[in-house]
Amino acid sequence: MVIKTFGGGIAEIETVCDALAASMATAFWIIMSSWKGLPISTTHSSVGAVLGIALARCLMKGYTGINYGVLVKVVLSWITSPIGAALLAASLYVVLRYLFARVKDDAHREKFLRALLIAGLAYSAYAFGANDVGNATGVYAAVVKAGGIATGFDYRTAVGLSMLGAAGIALGGFMLGPRVIRTVAFRITRLDMTMAAAAVIANASVVWVYTTIPTMLWGYGMPISTTHASVSAVLGVGMARHGVKGVNWGVMLKIMLSWLLTVPAAAGIAIVFRLIMYSLTGISWG
Repeated sequence: MVIKTFGGGIAEIETVCDALAASMATAFWIIMSSWKGLPISTTHSSVGAVLGIALARCLMKGYTGINYGVLVKVVLSWITSPIGAALLAASLYVVLRYLFARVKDDAHREKFLRALLIAGLAYSAYAFGANDVGNATGVYAAVVKAGGIATGFDYRTAVGLSMLGAAGIALGGFMLGPRVIRTVAFRITRLDMTMAAAAVIANASVVWVYTTIPTMLWGYGMPISTTHASVSAVLGVGMARHGVKGVNWGVMLKIMLSWLLTVPAAAGIAIVFRLIMYSLTGISWG
């Protein structure tokens, strides 16, 4: 359902070149940011790239094809999801700390926490797959329509794109993931096992809710930022455990600046890529 959103919900993707330029711009910005260890949003990068294609089309044809109703819902979800993740993570941490304070056996408490962390990480991975894979691959739903194979949303195509995207995400996780993990896990605040469990469960829950509920209400999966939810959850437990002084605000400021730059940067890169493709191939704008 998130693939459906990117394949025609936010803005029109009319040609294979549109899809290629958007995905290349998204990949370029994410790889450069990940190389620097910055946890930027795949979602924001993808939306920015799609909007860039719409703006490039406006330059060439005079109209954007942006669905502002869907776009407003997406932007609102970007605002509410980090706040929700931070508050839920802080609340879960308080509850877990209260419960574990009554467990006298340290060995049993640690064993339970390890199991909770593993379950939470599996839950988080599931929620991530339900949302971010569609962000990375959704524009290619346009390839099917551009080729005349289907006129609307095609579920089999979406499943195939999800499988391809999952393979790419796994590869990227092994190659550049450790750089981002280092930032989120060690540089924002000091995490213990209880804090980590609360953060990962809160992150997964927020992503899952924003992916499924909008699908039931509007027929589109809401592409929220799993990155923003994750970082906000870590921030929430950090403040709940250590207070304001327990957060490295220098690192957080650097992260938030990269978040603000993501949409315009991805849009600008997508415009450049699309204009280059047009000049080299002469392929029309739909």
